[in-house]
Amino acid sequence: MKFVVLAVGKMRDAWVREGCEEYLRRVRAKVPIEIIELKTTDEIERRLPPRSLVWALDSTGKQFTSEEFATALKSRIDASAQSIAFLLGGADGLPEAIVKRADLRWSFGKLTLPHRLARLVLVEQLYRALSILRREPYHRG
Repeated sequence: MKFVVLAVGKMRDAWVREGCEEYLRRVRAKVPIEIIELKTTDEIERRLPPRSLVWALDSTGKQFTSEEFATALKSRIDASAQSIAFLLGGADGLPEAIVKRADLRWSFGKLTLPHRLARLVLVEQLYRALSILRREPYHRG
């Protein structure tokens, strides 16, 4: 299993970038993960890894608790999915055509988050889910 994050925009703020790097380091100790920064949403389709599941972050998507997210992730891992591509749009979100194509629409809730902060939340939740699945003490639920 490999995770690929396709994210529109660059990490400009040092504090967010440092947080992302910390959680990326933790995730990489468990599974491969790649962050691909895109200039526009037009690049998403051609940068998707072949045969990957596509999970789009979208305000209309399914909301999970951390435990539910870990279970959803485990079901894809158990199904021998090669990779999951997580799609993060820019300030205007993702194009509807991309969202409709997704295997799963995932929402962090009703709050509006800056896309850079959403990237930090995504990588932290990936780390948390992997910790839950491995019964490690990070998640105290």
